[in-house]
Amino acid sequence: MSEYETEKKTVEQIRDARERILRELSKVMVGQHAVVEQLLYSLFAGGHCLITGAPGLAKTLLVRSLAQVFHLKFQRIQFTPDLMPADITGTEILEDDGQGRRRMQFVKGPIFANVLLADEINRTPPKTQAALLEAMQEHQVTAAGVRYPLDEPFFVLATQNPIEMEGTYPLPEAQLDRFMFNVVIDYLPENDEVTVVQRTTSGKPEPIQALFTGEDVLRFHDIVRKVPVAEDIVRYAVRLAAASRPHQEGTPDFVNQWVNWGAGLRAAQFLVLGAKAKALLAGRAHVAVEDVRALAHATLRHRILINYRAEAEGVSVAKVIDRLLETVKEPVKSQA
Repeated sequence: MSEYETEKKTVEQIRDARERILRELSKVMVGQHAVVEQLLYSLFAGGHCLITGAPGLAKTLLVRSLAQVFHLKFQRIQFTPDLMPADITGTEILEDDGQGRRRMQFVKGPIFANVLLADEINRTPPKTQAALLEAMQEHQVTAAGVRYPLDEPFFVLATQNPIEMEGTYPLPEAQLDRFMFNVVIDYLPENDEVTVVQRTTSGKPEPIQALFTGEDVLRFHDIVRKVPVAEDIVRYAVRLAAASRPHQEGTPDFVNQWVNWGAGLRAAQFLVLGAKAKALLAGRAHVAVEDVRALAHATLRHRILINYRAEAEGVSVAKVIDRLLETVKEPVKSQA
């Protein structure tokens, strides 16, 4: 099979994937369609995700179920104040080789997985949070000067609880910027909650069927990056991110008044990558400006830091992003 035929087959596989994945996830999940789709966009684009939501909203169940659908190795780490970096990456132990000699042997930690759920990541001190930085960016772990590559594909899906802030360690901006999206998961409508209670109190859910493999996911990454996008749309994504930076040339007045720190270059990169994945899963071979706009909140909400004036006036990050979408001029042509 030629490279063209292989790519064509992969594109068709992705176009059919969305409904099949949602159908499998519906066996254990009710509602939360926007959250599921944003996680799919990040997974198909090869990015990490931060999931923000109150306890009991099935964040762990969703991530584990996604790993099952893609037949990926799943590991969960419960972050606590006493968690050490070696508890994540692994540690060296002294081992007897059976011939009277001893040597140091590296025992891999739970980070050696395809899908790592970092549960309540803001519960652990910065030293342990930083242990994820190298893994997220370089897809490797270094111990005692030796580099250990992680299995591909590799995703970090971290959760944080926005309610209990006592005794937490907010993630620094440098680490937040490494997450492609900050996905906010909220309470379900009443009818959906009734369905969840009925399902979970009447029997076991249907087992989830694996639809893909890790090799499929790596092929999806390559195809997503090849989706064509017009320069005008790329420029729009760049301008959207740049407009959030205060005290720069052309920055809107409301940003100068309300924002301490704006989005960096990664925001524009992830807007375009996410838009490509969104277009492909929607069955389109090009990116539209609506794809970029639809992902603006998920991409920018953890990259824009508002100031005390904004808080005093009741202005949220979401409102700042809404104003940016209203202010930044869209390209005349919305399709490649």
